[in-house]
Amino acid sequence: MRRELPPMIRALGNHNYRLWATADFVSVTGTWMQVLGLNWVVMARTGSATSVGLSVLLSTLPALLIGPWAGAIADRFPPRRIILAGQTTHLVIALLLAFMVWQDMPLATIYGLTALAGVVGAFESPALGRFAGQVVPRHDLGNALALGSIINSAGRVLGMSLAGVLAAAVGDALLFVLNAASFVAVIVTVLVIRTAELHPLAVAKADRAGVRAGLAYVRRSHVLIVLFTLGFVLSGLGRNYQVTMAAMAEGPLNSGAAGYGLLSSVFAVGTVIGGIIAARVRELTLPLLLGAAAVTSFLQTVSGFLPGMLGFGAVILPIAAGAVLIDTAKSTRLQLDSAEDMRGRVLSIDGAVAAAAGATGAPLLGWMCERLGASEALLVAGVVTLAATGAATLALQRARRQVVEPVLATSAA
Repeated sequence: MRRELPPMIRALGNHNYRLWATADFVSVTGTWMQVLGLNWVVMARTGSATSVGLSVLLSTLPALLIGPWAGAIADRFPPRRIILAGQTTHLVIALLLAFMVWQDMPLATIYGLTALAGVVGAFESPALGRFAGQVVPRHDLGNALALGSIINSAGRVLGMSLAGVLAAAVGDALLFVLNAASFVAVIVTVLVIRTAELHPLAVAKADRAGVRAGLAYVRRSHVLIVLFTLGFVLSGLGRNYQVTMAAMAEGPLNSGAAGYGLLSSVFAVGTVIGGIIAARVRELTLPLLLGAAAVTSFLQTVSGFLPGMLGFGAVILPIAAGAVLIDTAKSTRLQLDSAEDMRGRVLSIDGAVAAAAGATGAPLLGWMCERLGASEALLVAGVVTLAATGAATLALQRARRQVVEPVLATSAA
């Protein structure tokens, strides 16, 4: 049953989406509590930021290595079953991590469970994407994704805030227990959701199943290739502001940890604003995506040369908003403009591209900041992303002409 709501929150008019959004908020909050707890445990035991980076790498690397196979499974089997299996496994892993932290067990065992959680997440992610497309009708998907970005930002802020307080008050182990409880919310939601009100997606038949079929489908789609390529450049050089904000705080701004914390807060506010803007847009189109990419790239080129903390922060805000708008528009187009029985593989490839961009972009930006200076690194990276946006615009226009011209010729004949 659908309830009519204002356009900005129209996806919440769907009963199933209201349940799913609530579970998502609880789950994201728990996830960020565990992320902070895990990073703090590793840092406290080793005193090494490199060790923390290794932990992050172990959790993200599986998406890069096994993403296409996970997508093929998501396109072949009902996503609810995959999600229930994944969430149950995550629950068990979170409880085991809580026990290991409580018992002060060797760090290698914690690393092992972190890698296992990354594997489970890699298999579960495309199924979650397909299921999110089933709880709303097609015309509400863009709005649902935009609201999801707001939910993710709010859950991140709440989760990290609660984690900081609870870790100091009662210890780190409780953070993992609370994350385990958050998986119960998702499991219950999947079980009680109204299956009669779901919007089924086509399942891959035998001749269109598997990784090879998915890769062949992507190779034939110029639009998907352009979006993946542009997403890689934007995510790698235009999105890793954790690195450049830290470099600016230590370098030109000379504001230290306090300044970095303030800039991170401004960036978080910007992501919420970006989600609100995306939610207000009736249709998230490719021209909107390219326009947002061009504006944020230009702002990045000048951001390092504006005076003081106020100037840099003033540009960080719209850049963060633009990043969310870009991500939401890209995810919407990837889902709506690809075949339903290929959606899981398309989403898994997008996840692998994002993981590869993060793994390569952050070290590259760090190296550029050290060699060129933070301001100059932002300038170079901004010019590259601006050029990539221009090239993507031309490529998409060419792809559109290749589709339209044969249709016009046929009509004229």
